[in-house]
Amino acid sequence: MTKSKRPIPNEIFCRRLKEARLAAGFSQKTLGIRAGIDEFVASTRINRYELGIHETDITTARRLAEVLGVPLAYFYAENDDLADMIRRFSLLDTKQRAQISKKIGRMLSENSEENAK
Repeated sequence: MTKSKRPIPNEIFCRRLKEARLAAGFSQKTLGIRAGIDEFVASTRINRYELGIHETDITTARRLAEVLGVPLAYFYAENDDLADMIRRFSLLDTKQRAQISKKIGRMLSENSEENAK
């Protein structure tokens, strides 16, 4: 059996959590406390999440995302381009999101027409 080159979901989560934490300028302890983790174990818990020693439940992952200002989906996107698009899309207002969505729809429609030829 050959190994897949796709990173496993927990590896993705670990890397993205650390990247988002560093980008936000938080220590592991600060992030943990702001996400509602007891201050005496906050640093250790975040460290273990980032190392993949422990996995977060979805509720904790959602709180971490909220504190870090990223969508929950950002932590789980399979590739970096998609994660970046998710993060950027979340920063847009409703009107801008609609415009982007329409643009993507047009691009996909054009691609379908070209592929049908």
